[in-house]
Amino acid sequence: MSLIPSIFGGRRTNVFDPFSLDVWDPFDGFFSSAITNAPAASARETSQFANARIDWKETPEAHVFKADLPGLKKEEVKVEVEEGRIVQISGERSKEQEEKNDKWHRVERSSGKFLRRFRLPENARMDQVKARMENGVLTVTVPKEEEEKKPAVKAIEISG
Repeated sequence: MSLIPSIFGGRRTNVFDPFSLDVWDPFDGFFSSAITNAPAASARETSQFANARIDWKETPEAHVFKADLPGLKKEEVKVEVEEGRIVQISGERSKEQEEKNDKWHRVERSSGKFLRRFRLPENARMDQVKARMENGVLTVTVPKEEEEKKPAVKAIEISG
C-alpha cells in the first residue's frame, strides 16, 4: 500500500489500494550512504530509475500491466511470479560508458535498477501469465478465472 499521496513523486496509486506493495521509505538509501561515505550521486543514480511507472488495469478477461521502459531490451527485464499471487517486474538500465575525452553538457536520462511487485486478487490465473515487449513498452497479461455460473434455481411446486 502506498503510504504517500501523489504529490510526492507523482504516484498514481491509491493510498488505500490493498494490492499495491509499493511502500515509500523516506530514509531509503540515507543511512547506507551516510555510513559508507558513498557519494550522494551514486544513490541518486540508482533511485532515479528505481520507481519505474507501471499502469495496472483490470478488464473482464485479465489483469494487464504496462510499463514504459524506453531503451531497454527484453533481455534486460525480468518478469517473475512468486507464491501468494505476486507478480514481480525488475530490470536494470546500465550507465553509459564515459571516455576520458568526453565532455558532458547534460545528463538527464536515468540509469539503475528497478523492481516493482504487485499482489493480485484471488481470481488471477498465475499459471498463464504472459509478457510482451514492444517499442519499449512491457505488457504483462494475467488472465482471470472465469466466473463460475451459479446453477439456475428452479422453484418446484409442492402438490398435496
